[in-house]
Amino acid sequence: MIVIVDERELVTDGYCSMFDREGVASAGFASREFDDWVSTAADEDLKSVRAFLIGDCADETISPRQIRGRTGAPVIALSDHHSLEKTLQLFEAGVDDVIRKPVHIREILARITAIRRRAAEDTNFTQIGAMRIFMDGRDPEINGEPLPLPRRERRILEYLASNSGRRVTKTQVFNAIYGIFDDEVEENVIESHISKLRRKLREKLGHDPIDSKRFLGYRLIV
Repeated sequence: MIVIVDERELVTDGYCSMFDREGVASAGFASREFDDWVSTAADEDLKSVRAFLIGDCADETISPRQIRGRTGAPVIALSDHHSLEKTLQLFEAGVDDVIRKPVHIREILARITAIRRRAAEDTNFTQIGAMRIFMDGRDPEINGEPLPLPRRERRILEYLASNSGRRVTKTQVFNAIYGIFDDEVEENVIESHISKLRRKLREKLGHDPIDSKRFLGYRLIV
């Protein structure tokens, strides 16, 4: 999930709509709402956040260091001011990157992936047996051949791969794919997505690479 912080509801709604078209869950906050949320949110909710985008905030109330005290997710500033002084101020405040607007949503996602990759000292894909699972929106490959997947199934596979070897609950998967504030979709939809994903992977691999345990969740078999 991507969290966008900006005083202008039109801006947060616009970014949420664009992220949704890319199959990425998101949530928008005004700065004071965000300050209350990030201070009190459960650790499980914060683990679902892929990055924070900080835009126009009243009195510059958002502290990147406060965010980093709760989570290691990248903090990126969206800047309307094309000046060296402003950019340096943002970096000094503790952001991981500064993006000048206007910017295409895919560039934002690429920058997030790059920051997370550098932090993890990893490549932009995870190799699990015959599967190569990319973290930049590309379809996975099995034995070198692309496996086209609907965006939700692809995001679930990416999330399982990013937690390779660890079990994640249905709630964690739902929060990562749909966001923690989506009241219009039932959490049980994850079971349907995973069932379809498992069938496709089983057809290509000859075995089911997703291990599931009732009440405990899912993990990729490494």
